Amino acid sequence: MRGFRLPRYQDIPDVGLYLEQTTNYLNQCLRPLGFEDVTGSMIRNYVKQGLIANPIHKQYSADQIAHLIALVLLKQVTPLERVNELFHLMNKAGNYTHSVAYDYFCEELENILYYRFGLKDSVDDVGVTTSQEKEMLRSAVIAVSHIIYLNRCFQILSEQEE
Repeated sequence: MRGFRLPRYQDIPDVGLYLEQTTNYLNQCLRPLGFEDVTGSMIRNYVKQGLIANPIHKQYSADQIAHLIALVLLKQVTPLERVNELFHLMNKAGNYTHSVAYDYFCEELENILYYRFGLKDSVDDVGVTTSQEKEMLRSAVIAVSHIIYLNRCFQILSEQEE
């Protein structure tokens, strides 16, 4: 985990990525966390379910890519409909822009991961407000970080046995 960093909103390509480019980008960002690769059919399914907006001219924008990164991570610990509900609660509660909400998510995930993997001694306070929605998101991020930690431990044990 040392050095792991999710791309911030301004770092996400906003030139419009086609489906294959989007899956490649997502997998490049998320591979260090040890999850299975995202596929084009998964993304198409999220669009059909209304979890992310339809691509414009078959291209995915920075908003959609940021949403996909958070969705792929959060679905590890809660059903997709709950992830969507959490997104709506966060938007309604703080009326945050997509970029602010996504960057907060990234900072919180890295904050918890670095602590969970022993790379720092305590968890920092991230953001300036306190709300039930923010606590719900932090709880989901903590759960994701524990899944990542457990998967990494099992991977290390498996490698040691070989």
